[in-house]
Amino acid sequence: MSRPLILTLKLDADSFAMLDGLRRRYFPADRNVVPAHVTLFHALPGGEEERLVRDLNREVSRHSAFDLSYPSLRFLGRGVAINVLGDGLLTLRQRLAELWRPCLGAQDRAGYRPHVTIQNKVAAGEARALFASLSEGWRSFDGRAEGLLLWRYLGGPWGSVAEFVFR
Repeated sequence: MSRPLILTLKLDADSFAMLDGLRRRYFPADRNVVPAHVTLFHALPGGEEERLVRDLNREVSRHSAFDLSYPSLRFLGRGVAINVLGDGLLTLRQRLAELWRPCLGAQDRAGYRPHVTIQNKVAAGEARALFASLSEGWRSFDGRAEGLLLWRYLGGPWGSVAEFVFR
C-alpha cells in the first residue's frame, strides 16, 4: 500500500520565513519534523499520485497567486496556531474537495479551518501561556499563496513529491 499524500500551500518567502521561525521556536524540537505549512488535505491516496498530479497541474493553470491574511491566534488545547484567511484559498480548497470527494477520508471531508500550527503536543498550561504571551502583542499580517506543494507522508517527516506554481 502506498503512503498517503499531503497537499499544502506554497507560501511567499517572507510569510514562510516568519511562520517557520515561530514554529522552530515554539514547537517541541523532537517533534518538529516538517516546516510551517497550511494544509489543504491531510491524507490523499498515494496510489492516486498520477491522477492527483494531473489534476493539480490543471488547477494551478486556472489560478493566479492570491492574498492571505494571518489575523489571529487559535488556542488548540495543547498548542497554538495562527488562523489563515483568504477567499482564494477557500475557493480552491472547495473545488479540489469536490473533484476528489470519492477518495477523501473523514478528516479531509470535515469542515476546513485553515491555520499554521506553531506549537503542538505540549502541556495545556504551556500552550495557554504561549497563547496569552503571543496574544498580547499579536498584529495581523498579510502574505500570498504562490502555489501548491504535494508531499508524501513518511511516518513522521514528509518527502517532497511536486511543486505546482500558480499562473
